[in-house]
Amino acid sequence: MIRRIVFAILLSLAAAVPARAQEAPPQDHGDFGAFVAGLRQDALGQGISAATLDRAFAGISYIPHVIELDRRQPESTLAFEDYISRVMSPGRLDGGREKLAENRELLEQIGQRYGVEPRFIVALWGIETDYGRITGNFSEIGALATLAYDGRRSAFFRKELMNALVIVDREHVDPRQMTGSWAGAMGQSQFMPSSYLAYAVSWSGDGPPDIWNNRADILASIANYLAKVGWHAGAGWGVAAIAPPDIDPALVSIKEKRPLAEWAALGVVPANPAAAVDGSRTASLIEPGGAQGPALLVFDNFRVILRWNNSSYFATAVGYLADGFN
Repeated sequence: MIRRIVFAILLSLAAAVPARAQEAPPQDHGDFGAFVAGLRQDALGQGISAATLDRAFAGISYIPHVIELDRRQPESTLAFEDYISRVMSPGRLDGGREKLAENRELLEQIGQRYGVEPRFIVALWGIETDYGRITGNFSEIGALATLAYDGRRSAFFRKELMNALVIVDREHVDPRQMTGSWAGAMGQSQFMPSSYLAYAVSWSGDGPPDIWNNRADILASIANYLAKVGWHAGAGWGVAAIAPPDIDPALVSIKEKRPLAEWAALGVVPANPAAAVDGSRTASLIEPGGAQGPALLVFDNFRVILRWNNSSYFATAVGYLADGFN
């Protein structure tokens, strides 16, 4: 959702929290233990073993800092220019180029298997966790239980907690190693438990997917996600565009999809005249930063990135960063 636009800032805050702050004993939450007991009964009813629950809930406690971070989310978004400048920092661009070179053979193999260009895999890795540097150090089980108990979005987080317990039970992942952001996004790919179950893969096939420490599994899981939700290799994500100042605002929408030839007839053309784009291809005209910001003609792969994170800021940043690696 749009609030995830500021995830990099929030993850940085979460990563900087000392372990003792995360493990603070509950205060004025005396019924949290009863809540966890209820979770345990629900999980048993869904077929999760008692042994798994013993391991998963060992030492679990309410984490006040999770709720502090949840409440601290800004109601308004960063300006588009500010967001892009943070994501497209020289360090992130240089880091991405280094990661592409360092993992070239692996990325080429993953790209061939899943039909996803390496630069987009690395761009997502870079934006989500700065290439694995900022992943969050919260207990997945503890954070999700706290958020489910809190009540603001309890149904969503309760479901994700049950998915996390399925991962422990079915994939035999050590719950102590299941760490991530305060909101439950795990590992270097920042998958919620439901995404882990749907898209995480073991590159070698010899164990459960390890999106925390195994570089091949991390990159392959990102590629598998994109492939499963409709990525088309070689089709690009979008191009900078020039639009007439008096264009109908109703046309500036991801929901408005037209052939490029029709856009040209309306005066909307690629900003780079050298960009040869098939006029029969369909695209949407968007202005993620508003009328004073850049105009973009975006293709179906942009919509695929939106499936990862439904934010035009985020999807544009992924495209910009991937293009910046060239």
